[in-house]
Amino acid sequence: MDTASKPERRAKHIDTRLFIAWAVSVIATGGSLYFSEIKGYIPCDLCWFQRIFMYPLTILLGIAYFKDDVGITKYVLPLSFIGGGISLYHVTIQRIYSATGSSVACGQIPCYTDYLNWFGFITIPLLALIAFIIIIVMLWGIGKTAKSSS
Repeated sequence: MDTASKPERRAKHIDTRLFIAWAVSVIATGGSLYFSEIKGYIPCDLCWFQRIFMYPLTILLGIAYFKDDVGITKYVLPLSFIGGGISLYHVTIQRIYSATGSSVACGQIPCYTDYLNWFGFITIPLLALIAFIIIIVMLWGIGKTAKSSS
């Protein structure tokens, strides 16, 4: 028989969701730094914008996790939605370019540059999009759950 009360289980569930969101942001940040600093891939302009929205999440979610602050979602979710939108746009550019052969200007490095192509469809912008989606899913409704349990 489970001896933990409902509020304790809810708190542990919220804590786990915050940790997963933070871990995903750390992995995404580490991955982008690995690709640019170690592998030498030069990021395009859209990649830079995605980084601008991902990097602060690592710090904000880390602080929120260690302080058990679910109120951070009102700051983190807008960053995640905007970053995810940029990632979705970037993935779309890559797919349209590869399908039509037309080019899109996006700074010094073209946005359709495909440094990484695992299994024929997993690219760096797609990895960023997946990270933003996971963070959004983990944080969606977390503040409401915390308010209803108190």
